[in-house]
Amino acid sequence: MMSDFGKVFLIGAGPGDPGLLTLRGKEILERADVVVYDRLVSPAILSMCNANAKMVDVGKMPTHHKVKQSEINKLLVQFAQEYPQGIIARLKGGDPFVFGRGGEEALELVDAGVEFEVVPGITSAISVPAYAGIPVSHRGIATSFHIVTGHEKDNAEISLDFDTLAKCPGTLIFLMGIANMDFIARRLIECGKDPKTPLAFIEKGTTPYQRTVLATLETAGETIVRENVTAPAITIMGGVVELGKTLAWKKNLPLSGKRLVVTRAAKQSSGISSRLAALGAEVIETPMIETRTLDKPLVVCHPERSEAKSKDLDQNCSADFNALANFDVLAFTSTNGVESFFKQLFDAGCDVRVLAGKKIASVGKITEKKLLEYGIRCDYVPEDHTAEGLGKMLASLPADSHLEPNGESKILLLQGNLADDTLLKYLPFATRWIVYETLPVSDLPEWKREAVATADAIVFASTSAVNNFVKMSASADLEFKPLAFCIGRMTESAAKEHGFNTVVSEETTMESLVKKIVEYFGRN
Repeated sequence: MMSDFGKVFLIGAGPGDPGLLTLRGKEILERADVVVYDRLVSPAILSMCNANAKMVDVGKMPTHHKVKQSEINKLLVQFAQEYPQGIIARLKGGDPFVFGRGGEEALELVDAGVEFEVVPGITSAISVPAYAGIPVSHRGIATSFHIVTGHEKDNAEISLDFDTLAKCPGTLIFLMGIANMDFIARRLIECGKDPKTPLAFIEKGTTPYQRTVLATLETAGETIVRENVTAPAITIMGGVVELGKTLAWKKNLPLSGKRLVVTRAAKQSSGISSRLAALGAEVIETPMIETRTLDKPLVVCHPERSEAKSKDLDQNCSADFNALANFDVLAFTSTNGVESFFKQLFDAGCDVRVLAGKKIASVGKITEKKLLEYGIRCDYVPEDHTAEGLGKMLASLPADSHLEPNGESKILLLQGNLADDTLLKYLPFATRWIVYETLPVSDLPEWKREAVATADAIVFASTSAVNNFVKMSASADLEFKPLAFCIGRMTESAAKEHGFNTVVSEETTMESLVKKIVEYFGRN
């Protein structure tokens, strides 16, 4: 019975740009137990998959099949049997049913009694020309378009109706078949198609490495050789090709052609990733750290404090939110600290009213912006957006604003477990609550290593991300370009220690960092 098996989803990944994956496709990938994927699926899309999913590479090269199609069909049935009630995602480039052999896989599933669903994808036949500024139809030029496969085992087996294609007044779009295009072009000319018909080869469409090479039908073969046109590429023929000279838009994006690795924690990376992608970059989200909110804050005292309080630390003394009454200044040093503190506060049955009358300090603008999401405006934000800058600012306040008459501090620091003692050097009697812990990501998946190694730059937002990236790269024997874009001087310093060429944002904001990335590649 079908209910005894898992369900297989035949998902179209689209042409390459992860932004062109459908919402339905993303939803399934986030829940999938197994993901069986093709060679041309973007690593940025693979990054969207359930972190615990079994990832199976069945990629097929033009001249070499890692896994034969018949074996792929059997694999889908096998996984459906091995994962009862599970979700098996078959992730295919473009659309599963447009020369994607999805029909063959679906028939195999039907024969085995396995339930399946087709999640359509955007085919490269229309999306790749669009990214090159070529509309496949245009009033007065082409009122129809025809999608043709140009891929066969050899020229003798190409079973196209060249007579009909040569007489077709619309746009001709050939998927695959670059190796056969000289033969196809000559046959079309022999059957009466105008040798001067405009033609475009579009390589790696919708990715950062997209390239458009123009030719005519009679120069197709020599152009492929001269310009070294290689797969994956599509060929588009017809008058609409001329419009690409005017309407090409993607190549004008400032980060077009760039692949950037973003190492922020997964839940924080989407903001900068979407900004960079909108500017034309391919973004590979590769979190180096993950954060976990503690069930309750842990109280940490300065080493110079009393022996009794140090003993409390050894016992992982949990904080009591009633103790907030003892503090006049709350200092936040990260967005993680903000989110974790308020989660713990709300879980304890309290709300923001317990902060009435207190002064709020933030290490920088990003953290300040996060506090504003909770309706909290900051009283203190240093111009130098570092722990040192915050420490100096709070230490310079009038004594009665942050010290009890007996000299005890009324400042509470809300930090993570890896925070150093920089703030405590300036505020020796402050109390620290650890509200979250930072955990390193332990492994770099095989499918992501090539993408990281070929990236144009790495984006770092913390010293822990730098250190873990270097450690993970060493364990994976991974080589990469040593260019790093950094938020903040401390992050930059850590990157320099590991041999990176660094570019640092002028302010500790995502907007400032993105601006710096655009400026850098604009100059270089």
